[in-house]
Amino acid sequence: MTDRIRDFEAQLNYIFNDRTLLERALTHASYGDGRSRLESNERLEFLGDRVLGLMASQKLFETFTGLDEGGLSQRLNVVVDRSACARAARRCGLGGKLRLSVAEDRLGGREKESILADACEAVIGALYLDGGLDAARGFFTTFWTDEIERLAQRPRDAKSRLQEWAARRGQGVPVYETMARKGPDHRPVFEVQVRLEGLEPAYGEGSSKREAQQLAATELLGREVVDG
Repeated sequence: MTDRIRDFEAQLNYIFNDRTLLERALTHASYGDGRSRLESNERLEFLGDRVLGLMASQKLFETFTGLDEGGLSQRLNVVVDRSACARAARRCGLGGKLRLSVAEDRLGGREKESILADACEAVIGALYLDGGLDAARGFFTTFWTDEIERLAQRPRDAKSRLQEWAARRGQGVPVYETMARKGPDHRPVFEVQVRLEGLEPAYGEGSSKREAQQLAATELLGREVVDG
């Protein structure tokens, strides 16, 4: 067993019964010049993505007891998206443990959001196969706490925080646009887009335009403030 694996197990607070699972979870498709993609973490990523969705759904169901399906789905998208997975990967120091090709390493692969997010899901898949849902949930509970807490903050603060953040960076004023109104009159769902100069737009859905705007602002803050 290498020090790299031992150190990462300590970070995870979990000892693998089958360490080849963890080694594979940390192996990017570029490693070995991509000669055998079946030995990379791509299959574990596929599994981990589904396990993450289940754990996040249960946590949101338990945390936001007053939300309907639409509200829960909106928050689920934020919790399991690529940016959230990459942030969790950074919290557990995953980037430094990856096996990459020399070329990918030189190109900064250990800090690439896509690589970190995929590897994070692969680690979840490895934990699930090795120790079941309890092992995977231990990882989720430890490294997704900040994501859940951010969603649990009172949403009315998100728009003002985004505006203040944008002003500090000289990026102008956030622009909100209602993209769609769905559902029956007694239970509408509004989709809102928020745009900010120099950034990809973010989206939110809610039972009112105000709620949708706050969720869009929350998503943009979570994506840019934490990563940037």
